Amino acid sequence: IDRVAPVLYALKSRFDIPLSVDTYKSQVAAAAVEAGADLINDIWGFQYDPEMALVAAGAKVPCCLMHNRKEAVYGDYLRDVQADLRESIRLAKQAGLADDQIMLDPGIGFAKSYEQNLELLKHLEVVTELGYPVLLGTSRKSVIGLTLDLPVTEREEGTLATSVYGAMKGMAFVRVHNVKANVRALRMLEKIELCP
Repeated sequence: IDRVAPVLYALKSRFDIPLSVDTYKSQVAAAAVEAGADLINDIWGFQYDPEMALVAAGAKVPCCLMHNRKEAVYGDYLRDVQADLRESIRLAKQAGLADDQIMLDPGIGFAKSYEQNLELLKHLEVVTELGYPVLLGTSRKSVIGLTLDLPVTEREEGTLATSVYGAMKGMAFVRVHNVKANVRALRMLEKIELCP
């Protein structure tokens, strides 16, 4: 809270922009919303802290629920990811969040092996099938580094490929480091798709 709240207050006093707080702790989330956060991004999808969903619902702020597990152990991998996200949605709705306050994140790079990350990227429909906007966060991640054998500072092309592929698979948002390059790539894709 000591780290996050002052930054949020400072940003809100200077800029009229929506701000997201990345936390899985309900006390931090509550303080962040009070300091001006407009969205809660929970990397545990409300399954770590039982108070998180109630904080989001009480504050009437939207939330991004990411897929995660303590270990990368699955039975039917893709269906298990979907089932885990269904549970996050259930917790959100049980707490009182409306459908238009919920977005999902497949959790690329979290509790997934290299091969599982690639498989989920290929089959992002298991997340979009749930009917909520989906945010894809692959920028500079290890799945790109391992695929292209590149350090974190040289993963831009791989990030662009995943952003474009994600948009083609129905992602509503991409979270990236290099905004300009990704916007250009996605604008190009949009023009191609809009062409008769």
